[in-house]
Amino acid sequence: MEIGKLVKTLRLKKGLTQEELSEKTEISVRTIQRIENGEVDPRAYTLQAIAQALEVDFGVFSETDESSSRWVSWLHLSGLLVLIVPPIIIWMSKKDKVPEVNRQGMDVINYQLSISLYLLPLLLFSVYPVALLVAVYSQVVILLNTIRVAANKPYRYRFSIRFLK
Repeated sequence: MEIGKLVKTLRLKKGLTQEELSEKTEISVRTIQRIENGEVDPRAYTLQAIAQALEVDFGVFSETDESSSRWVSWLHLSGLLVLIVPPIIIWMSKKDKVPEVNRQGMDVINYQLSISLYLLPLLLFSVYPVALLVAVYSQVVILLNTIRVAANKPYRYRFSIRFLK
């Protein structure tokens, strides 16, 4: 996520207006607007003042762009382990620090739950060839979506039920 969008998200989460953030940081309202709109890249001391005013760790701003895309890629790739636990661990630990992990984590977890739900009756009724096809399809989809996410392209999990919203 871009720093400007992150600043705006954190500001809104705190329930502050741009004017109130300006007063707390002694940064002009126009500068805050330009940061949030992505028109400028704020300097470290500006971000430090914003982090202090928003009562967040300054490190939250280092969890942007490159670091964010790395976590999102790991999140998608963790679905290859067939267990739903790794995506849940990544999602739970990073959803508040890396906003893209929150949204995409729900998508990955929904997909994993859906595939598990589809596989369960197939395995219970010993329809192993179809279960194998579903499992292989799932792995291919996860790999392709991981590649798409790493290249900053849109991903899609077909046949996914929205358990988490």
